[in-house]
Amino acid sequence: MVRADRPAPVDLRLASRAHRRLEPLHSHVYFAPETDEHLVAAGLRPGRMVYFAARAAPMGAVGPGVVTATFYNFAPALVARHLPRAWTLATPGQVLAARSAAARASLTRLLGGEEAAAAPEVAELTALLREACTALTPEGRPLYAGHADLPWPEEPVPQLWHAVSLLREHRGDGHVASLLRHGLTGVEALVTHTATGRGFTQPMAQVSRGWSDEEWATAVDGLAARGLVAEGALTEAGQQLRASLEQETDELSAAPFAALGTERTERVAELAGLLTGRLVANGAYPAGVLAAG
Repeated sequence: MVRADRPAPVDLRLASRAHRRLEPLHSHVYFAPETDEHLVAAGLRPGRMVYFAARAAPMGAVGPGVVTATFYNFAPALVARHLPRAWTLATPGQVLAARSAAARASLTRLLGGEEAAAAPEVAELTALLREACTALTPEGRPLYAGHADLPWPEEPVPQLWHAVSLLREHRGDGHVASLLRHGLTGVEALVTHTATGRGFTQPMAQVSRGWSDEEWATAVDGLAARGLVAEGALTEAGQQLRASLEQETDELSAAPFAALGTERTERVAELAGLLTGRLVANGAYPAGVLAAG
């Protein structure tokens, strides 16, 4: 029997589908030209510095250790090349203002322009997500907590982007907790992810996350010794581990959709799928990026 003061449980497959369809509404900014444009204008160097500083800025002028810990799967040496230097070029406040402007510009463009961004479905989804976010809690969720301390934007498109960012970072923090509980380091998490064969390849992972061949090989050897990978693929034990941690991630990120209930979560998934489809059709991602998911 469900207690009256708790929301009814939601199908985890539905909650996961809603999260997956919402994800591009946030993550497109990491590929949008507006992001480098606005953040370089604020003083940062283009590329990785923009990414690390922009995503970390809600936590303040944190150092490379904090960013490595919270982002989880980036090589510490890569992060240290850009932080704390970024904070000598722009303050977190300046970075946040530039990031917000970039997100507004890119999302508006990819949705089809100002008129399309003001459409009823955008407003409806934003309202649903803002309500869903009231169920989120900060305990043990540092990236989410930093974002949650930011004020809600006044304009509709930035409100949508802020809502999906809160949901995305809350889920990500839970995923990190699950990775830790399952005994995977950052690079080991990447190795097991690429070993699933779902599009995120070893070369892509190494280049984007900054791990050397030696570091990658060491992680593979360690996972093989634990019986989790063999000949570049997950063993049965490895498949079970990945399934377990994904299940736990879904459980840890279900609260906002439990609060909405099944019918309105289905509506979120429908609307998010519609808007994400527009982003993809308008060239939000390079070829293969969504498959790497």
